[in-house]
Amino acid sequence: MKKIALLNFLFLFSICVFAQDRITGLTFATRSEVIAQNGMACTSQPLATQVALDILKSGGNAIDAAIAANAALGLMEPTGNGIGGDLFAIVWDAKTQKLFGLNASGRSPYELTLDYFKENGYEKIPSHGALSVSVPGCVDGWFELHSKFGKLSMADILEPAINYARNGFPVSELIAHYWQSNSRILQKYPGFEEIFMPGGKTPAKGEIFKNPFLANTLEEIANKGRDVFYKGEMAQKMVNYLREQGGFFTLKDFEDHTSEWVEPVSTNYRGYDVWELPPNGQGIAALQMLNILENFDIGSMGFGSPEYMHLFIEAKKLAFEDRAKFYSDPDFNELPTEHLVSKSYGKERAKLIDPNRAGRNYPAGEPDTDNTIYLTTADSEGNMVSLIQSNFRGMGSGMTPGKLGFVLQDRGELFSLEEGHMNVYEPHKRPFHTIIPAFITKEGKPWISFGVMGGDMQPQGHVQIVCNIVDFGMNLQEAGDAPRIEHSGSSQPTGEKMTDGGLVSIETGFSYQTIRSLMEKGHKISYANGPYGGYQAIMWDEKNNVFYGASESRKDGQAAGF
Repeated sequence: MKKIALLNFLFLFSICVFAQDRITGLTFATRSEVIAQNGMACTSQPLATQVALDILKSGGNAIDAAIAANAALGLMEPTGNGIGGDLFAIVWDAKTQKLFGLNASGRSPYELTLDYFKENGYEKIPSHGALSVSVPGCVDGWFELHSKFGKLSMADILEPAINYARNGFPVSELIAHYWQSNSRILQKYPGFEEIFMPGGKTPAKGEIFKNPFLANTLEEIANKGRDVFYKGEMAQKMVNYLREQGGFFTLKDFEDHTSEWVEPVSTNYRGYDVWELPPNGQGIAALQMLNILENFDIGSMGFGSPEYMHLFIEAKKLAFEDRAKFYSDPDFNELPTEHLVSKSYGKERAKLIDPNRAGRNYPAGEPDTDNTIYLTTADSEGNMVSLIQSNFRGMGSGMTPGKLGFVLQDRGELFSLEEGHMNVYEPHKRPFHTIIPAFITKEGKPWISFGVMGGDMQPQGHVQIVCNIVDFGMNLQEAGDAPRIEHSGSSQPTGEKMTDGGLVSIETGFSYQTIRSLMEKGHKISYANGPYGGYQAIMWDEKNNVFYGASESRKDGQAAGF
């Protein structure tokens, strides 16, 4: 009887265990995809996702919704973005059936020169303070998007963010953590504590945070347009503050700011066209990696296999050597972009990979010539927006001017001080940029709008998402939930060189046998805390005329539609 009882217990226990596994899809998937007919929004903050949906339901299009969500995120996630930062976007325009790329990144001050850094003993540009600031491009980016594609008025689009800024919103656990972490470094700068540390501390989980200064700023922008930010009293406040803090900006730096519409760049990966924006961003690193990986039968190796992971890591090292050497402001250099993303170049670089050994360093090619937000929206007309926006280094430079309610970015830190380098500091120049939106088309039609935020992780994340979907057959949510890897220690556009092969950080979910195999190949392995990027994606299903949405399970993300 005891034996029968034991067998019955084991049988029932096994049913319970299996019942806890997902009955559809892979076991690591946190939830199903969201599916909707009329519109979709995927952001890293549920309240911002709802703002985007409200805009869509009130007659706005995907572009209006993206701007509205971005404005809300600047308030709700000041740890990653805001109007003191830059913006990049890829837009699928349903009317023309074309992709459009927007580079809304800012430039260095006219009056600051490389000689200043040399004469004052700087080996690199500081990570915080006035010397790290470049002109914020976000607001101009909004108005460029709106003037080309928008439907609703900017007053209607910015109204939800203004209301939340004035009336408050509850801070989430994750953002509260990042907020406190940033404040330890930034609270010493004038203006920061008054706005972002009410009562002398950062808001805790669940506390209501209000930013009336930002509400006033957004209201001015909504009513008076982009010039109030770049040519009016706001610009003068930013200039005065920065000069008081040792900076070199003048009003001319803001008055002369412009965004640029650019042609997205693509490569075809096993029948799918993957699109990125050209430098000064790092998007083409993802294309270079895909061109290298296409020379190998990734699908047969299997997700999580040491063979695939080794090839991925080595492809990343190779692409990042070119990134360190060539990626820079195209207004100052003739960049070999077309050659870098060519199939022949990818095949040539792939030959440098030893399948049994991790490379400690690689040469850059010789061609012929922590924090960010990402969101994506789609509407019933078929428009889709892939948008990324950031302050860099979390909350940015710490420069918090004139009760305007935001922190200025520190993108200028990413210039090199090495004379002759393509990314060397020069006046009125755009620095190398990490934030990149992505898009996939299939046979000339829109398929997936996606992004993976997070510094150097971004092109690595893009490639892992593409491989997860194309090579390993994952659905849109599984592709983002799958455990990720991140290689660090590559050569940098600021001048640092890779000498020891770098470090491979691995999320939990990979087998010990895989990790041991990678170590035997010479990879240095770490179980780091992450965050391994932040993913959002929308996929258009032409057959059923529906949108699929997916969101990052490692953050507060929400995909929602109607």
